[in-house]
Amino acid sequence: MAPLSLSLLRQTECLQRANVFSNLLQGLRHRPCRSRLWTRNFSAVTREVGQLLSRQPGAKNYAASVCSSSYAGQDMTERLWSLYNETKRQTEVISTDSVDPDTIFANNEMSLRDIEIYGFDYDYTLAFYSSHLHTLIFNIARDILIANHRYPEDLRAYEYIPNFAVRGLHYDVQKALLMKIDAFHYIQLGTVYRGLHPVPDEEVIAMYEGSHVPLEIMSDFYGKSSHGHAMKQFMDIFSLPEMTLLSCVNDFFMQHNIDYEPVHLYKDVKEAIRDVHVKGIMYRAVEADIGKYICYGEQSHAVLKKLSEHGKKMFLITNSPFDFVDRGMNFIVGKDWRDLFDVVIVQADKPSFFNDRRKPFRRVTDKGALLWDRIHKLEKGQIYKQGNLYEFLRLTGWSGSKVLYFGDHIYSDLADLTLKHGWRTGAIIPELRKEIKIMNTQQYAHMMMWLQALTGLIEQMQVHRDPESQAVVDEWIREREAMRPQTKDIFNGQFGSLFRTYHNPTYFSRRLSRFADIYMASISCLLNYDLKHTFFPRRTPLQHESPFWPEHSPAILNVPSKTPQDQSRV
Repeated sequence: MAPLSLSLLRQTECLQRANVFSNLLQGLRHRPCRSRLWTRNFSAVTREVGQLLSRQPGAKNYAASVCSSSYAGQDMTERLWSLYNETKRQTEVISTDSVDPDTIFANNEMSLRDIEIYGFDYDYTLAFYSSHLHTLIFNIARDILIANHRYPEDLRAYEYIPNFAVRGLHYDVQKALLMKIDAFHYIQLGTVYRGLHPVPDEEVIAMYEGSHVPLEIMSDFYGKSSHGHAMKQFMDIFSLPEMTLLSCVNDFFMQHNIDYEPVHLYKDVKEAIRDVHVKGIMYRAVEADIGKYICYGEQSHAVLKKLSEHGKKMFLITNSPFDFVDRGMNFIVGKDWRDLFDVVIVQADKPSFFNDRRKPFRRVTDKGALLWDRIHKLEKGQIYKQGNLYEFLRLTGWSGSKVLYFGDHIYSDLADLTLKHGWRTGAIIPELRKEIKIMNTQQYAHMMMWLQALTGLIEQMQVHRDPESQAVVDEWIREREAMRPQTKDIFNGQFGSLFRTYHNPTYFSRRLSRFADIYMASISCLLNYDLKHTFFPRRTPLQHESPFWPEHSPAILNVPSKTPQDQSRV
């Protein structure tokens, strides 16, 4: 069926249009539940609200009359509130289908039919860790600060706060501020923290002369604070304990009125966290009680087994050392885990691995000894250390879009591969599972529906410049401003969603959409698809395009859901 005729809309009275709006949103629940998150279409829905409240899409003249035929005898204030109440009533009865957390989402069209070689990172890609690991990293790094950097002994009173920070935050090294920044370099006010306490919006605006962060002080390409960049972006899941430790030490100094240099604190915490990894402290602790720290092992094993049974080549490139990987993979897969991989590279030093041509491969024995012979071939069953991608490509011939590599770090794992080498990339975002479960709640769905409907009302009715009407619209604006923090707090009380700063995507989301062809909560999501499946990104309308795509027509909206193997998950 063709999209709803615009001429038909023009002939519809106000309450009828409200019903059309209700039916349109009601139709969302008929979309296959494994389609791209329905929340992705909120910007389009907002425009639909505005257009359905207008006699003609985009026309401003109708807003000046506000359904005069339907509200005859009422003054302007009564008409506006009648429209408000009717719109709110319509949104309260709307229900939406839930989104499957095991969906694979597409930023770029990609077919598994074209993929011959699958590559994997290890940490948080094949090996998923319990929350105990972050507590372990925090405690060890805190104790290193005290023992090696002479920080106050009283810092031991601070413990890891699991739900304090989210990934993707920026840290102003010189100002000691942790914050969330959107895709347009604007700070999300209300998410700026000094220590464990929020900084008032007025103070943030005064410090940055607004809420925009200039490009020259943003983090560099890999999210680091170097070469004059004042910001550090924390993109690694392992960075959650680091952010929390920074905030706790900042908090301690402020609570005790201790004068300190924020740059020194940042460098000391960074070094302490590095020592937890580089000196093997974390690795030994995990190996000693691996069942406590690694989870979901059987799902990763099932994915590797499925790919192997279909004759796919596989390789592993990780920054972790061999003993640690070997112990973990024995736990996840079994002692024969190396038989699944055609190439295994440890201590690769990503992202340098993808750019530095100077480091040759070294073969590692089962005992961890490094051999000195020149590498002419990467052999199955052998373990290699360091090296570089250019030598890897030369020795394997694996190049271009027939290779799909999975990793959890948007910069270190994926950016160079997609920008410089044309590999297909898959981002593992464990936080997706929690966020989708929240978005599936009726509380969130109703809150977002009303927020978007209210925004549409404000957008259309702001043209009334008489004092009475402006007073009503101003009250709506205040209600909208009061609601917006709720959409943040439902995900995380301090920083909100990993993917949204109110209505804008986060800086993290922007990089994710640029560097990852597909993304998912865990590698196990691959089990729901056959290896000929094509992933399609949803074509959401641009701001200047009509939102009435064919998918909004009843013929599309009422298509029954299909199985994961039959249905495009986008």
